[in-house]
Amino acid sequence: MSDGKTGLQLRSLLKKSGELELSLVNVPTPEPADDEVVVRVEAAPINPSDLGLLIGPADMSAAKASGTKEMPVITATMPEAAMRMMTARFDQSLPVGNEGAGTVIRTGSSDAAKALMGKTVSMIGGAMYTQYRVLKVRDVMELPAGTTAADGASWFVNPLTALGMTETMRRENHKALVHTAAASNLGQMLNKICIKDGIGLVNIVRSKEQADILHKIGAKHVVDSSAPDFMDDLTNALVETGATIAFDAIGGGKLASQILTAMEIAANKTAKEYSRYGSNVYKQVYIYGSLDTRPTELNRSFGLSWGVGGWLLTPFLQKIGPAEIGRLRQRVASELKTTFASHYTKVVSLPEALDPANIAVYAKRATGEKFLINPNK
Repeated sequence: MSDGKTGLQLRSLLKKSGELELSLVNVPTPEPADDEVVVRVEAAPINPSDLGLLIGPADMSAAKASGTKEMPVITATMPEAAMRMMTARFDQSLPVGNEGAGTVIRTGSSDAAKALMGKTVSMIGGAMYTQYRVLKVRDVMELPAGTTAADGASWFVNPLTALGMTETMRRENHKALVHTAAASNLGQMLNKICIKDGIGLVNIVRSKEQADILHKIGAKHVVDSSAPDFMDDLTNALVETGATIAFDAIGGGKLASQILTAMEIAANKTAKEYSRYGSNVYKQVYIYGSLDTRPTELNRSFGLSWGVGGWLLTPFLQKIGPAEIGRLRQRVASELKTTFASHYTKVVSLPEALDPANIAVYAKRATGEKFLINPNK
């Protein structure tokens, strides 16, 4: 085992020419300051939010591999349309990976840092696809006894996003919610939260297989957007739950519009009187993902009391403040192996993460294909 003074780190570099280059570099591990710890990273998930930085909309089907087996280099082409939005990152070699978990191998001199020596911790702060990471004590969380790094690796992005959705629902005075791409790891967590907390949840999936995944964990309202009766099924589920807020991971195409339309039909079914401006029930769709990169189409058949906006975890957390964040983090820690358990289909090393065969699988962002990187594998 290395002494942790230097380690491999995965980097993503977008050149001005439009070429994307993924590679591994050897980086020195800084000495920890008083309130810092050095963590040997043993698990870091590949989330859609990580793929945004790692490969973005680059065409990975035509990617080329070079370098060696231990130090592979992958090059691909970024579409011209995407380049205009990415000028700020041109010619910078950027580290990747939002969250992870591992073992504390060195600490700074503060009591809080020393108390973590040898402990398994989960962490947030970027640059997690790396063998060793120096972090402030406040950015790591000691995992409960008996919890592995793999158990705790996905402790932040998906769990807090799912909790953030139910918190947003409450804060904005809605009583039930809709979620798209609902059979994902995140979607399964959201179902477990809603079942536990007694919240009505309408799950929109794209196939019978995805519907089966959710029914198995006790989901009550699951509608398939590929089915011929989709709009009727969705409207019925909205009438039953009273859901007037949706979180949409798809982003492009007509789905957001269909949700608002079905919400309007559901509202009118219980309306006491007709209004030519539509119902006065406020309907909100928050787009938080872009599994479909086409433009969002709104066919305005849902009155005038509605909103479509973006939703992102970090601004939400900044809005609610440290005390509330602490409460949510505590809930995640206590339910890591139940509500917030993540399932991975493959564990890969850093070089294996740059294997074209693996990239072809995880770049699809498909439900049921979640990869975990163990940088020290």
